Amino acid sequence: MAEIEDHPLRYQLANELHARPFPALDVPCRAAYLALKPAQGAAGRDREAERAHLIDLLDRHGAPHPQPDATHYSAQLGRYQIKWESHTEFFTYTLFGPGVADRPFDGETFKMFPADWLAKAPGARVTSALIRVEEMPTDREEISEQIDSWMVAESIAVSDVVDGDVTVGTDYRIDPAGHVRFACFVKPGVGRQRVGRVVQRLTEIETYKAMSLLGLGRARRLSEPMGRLDNALSELMEAMTAERGRPAEGELKKLLRIASEIESLLTQASFRFGATQAYEAIVWQRIEVLREQRFLGRQTMKEFMTRRYDPAMRTVKSTEARLQAMAARAARASDLLRTRVDVERQAQNQALLASMDKRADLQLRLQQTVEGLSVVAISYYAVSLGAYFLAPFAKSVGVEKGWLTAGLTPIVILLVWLAVRRIRKKLH
Repeated sequence: MAEIEDHPLRYQLANELHARPFPALDVPCRAAYLALKPAQGAAGRDREAERAHLIDLLDRHGAPHPQPDATHYSAQLGRYQIKWESHTEFFTYTLFGPGVADRPFDGETFKMFPADWLAKAPGARVTSALIRVEEMPTDREEISEQIDSWMVAESIAVSDVVDGDVTVGTDYRIDPAGHVRFACFVKPGVGRQRVGRVVQRLTEIETYKAMSLLGLGRARRLSEPMGRLDNALSELMEAMTAERGRPAEGELKKLLRIASEIESLLTQASFRFGATQAYEAIVWQRIEVLREQRFLGRQTMKEFMTRRYDPAMRTVKSTEARLQAMAARAARASDLLRTRVDVERQAQNQALLASMDKRADLQLRLQQTVEGLSVVAISYYAVSLGAYFLAPFAKSVGVEKGWLTAGLTPIVILLVWLAVRRIRKKLH
């Protein structure tokens, strides 16, 4: 019996669902996280360069290489486990190590990334984080005191997540060493897989938060040119309404220049604004998955994001909406001006046709005048020739030349007029 044929992408797409497994972490442990992104053209970057960067690190520890087309990879580097992932715009490294440092967030784990290796990275740092995972003390007030001593009080967000099995605290601030810090307190007996999922969710929230905020930077850079173009568009619309006698074609050229600049800004920003919306959705989804519960009346991560992060995303959305509205206004104004230009051209064409009619009528009259003169001129020469030709015969019969000429004149004029009329009929 013949086997059923599989779609060429069946296994590839099915395996994509399992491409990035969660780490399994023992408590206590620590992690250092790094996300890198090229400053320009991140979506079309050289993937081989970032793979070569990973291989450089693996070779320093004698670890095996990933597959040529791999987008994720895990390996053991001595006491540490490394996890590498390649995404659409960025790529990440995560180092997991056993135990916790005596001095919280001392950065020793991050030093596992060699300084010279970091300097050769094919991208700039989007974010980096230090994560401390330890057992939850029996006194919950102790958790609060520890987090308060580690982080900036006004920005702290603390909550119980995944049904209260883990308590997470952070201030989402960059410390003097350049890292965001997360503290995780895990109840005894919680599974290694669950701990790994919480840690990965925290790194995803931080990464996608940072990536989505790139849209805010783009929105701020667009503020000045958008204001200038908006004012120019408003002035042009006012001039169109006032009807100050300006030539419509000149106004249309100005409007087309403004519209082209607006479309250029929209084209440049459309990818970033679209990516920002996608990243924002992931941030909120990852927060929901954590199933936060309030910890001792403290601010939750969702509340922090609603108060600090959400306004930034609203700014990006309003900038995009304003830019699209400006493009629509410019398009409508262009249509109105084109209509005005068409009406003016039709009026000019009507005036031109009227002028052509007058000129044709004048030419007809002139032609009739010329025809009359031509009949007279031809008749004159014809009579003269006829008189010369008939003069000898007229003399023999006793007719004088004057009477001969007088008799020929009406006959010749009539014949010439009939000939000219016949020629004109043929031409028509």
